[in-house]
Amino acid sequence: MLEKLVNDTKNALLAAVTGTDDVLTAVRTTIKNQLKGVVGDTAEVGTSVMDAVAGVVTGGMNSVSDVGISLSEVTTNVVRAAVVGVADLGGDSVAAMGKAVQTAVKSAADLGEDVGTTAVSAVVGAVNAAELVGVESTDAVKTAVKSVVEAADEVGGSAGSSVRDALLSTASLPREVVESAIGKNS
Repeated sequence: MLEKLVNDTKNALLAAVTGTDDVLTAVRTTIKNQLKGVVGDTAEVGTSVMDAVAGVVTGGMNSVSDVGISLSEVTTNVVRAAVVGVADLGGDSVAAMGKAVQTAVKSAADLGEDVGTTAVSAVVGAVNAAELVGVESTDAVKTAVKSVVEAADEVGGSAGSSVRDALLSTASLPREVVESAIGKNS
């Protein structure tokens, strides 16, 4: 079921961005619609909301080479749309943030992309979503940072240190919150 959701999401994104001038809006709208569609069917197919988040985020990330925008833009917008979609459905937007950013990092690793850059973009997407769904931005940063670090550690190799370094060197994220979330004392 999840593989089908991943492929359906990727195909829907490709169809949505073809011929549009506003690719970012097409990405966000498609991700939200895919999520809402599958969650509406979860009673029948046995897919949890968080599984649906993972599926649409993976599909979105897998489309990066085909949609004509950067990995950072895809990541930020896919994470944002997934979180907003869950909130629109009355779901747990903080849990969705964690799942969406974890999935983005793992997908980037699977695709051979830069996990550090992806992690930062995923956190930015979570913070952007937080503003839209009424979650405190500090809480969003903490949740997202902890989740991307956990995902990177699960990926293994140098992913964990790459993600930590990228997060700590990003001026747009509050350093003290990032350090607290990754357990680093300054």
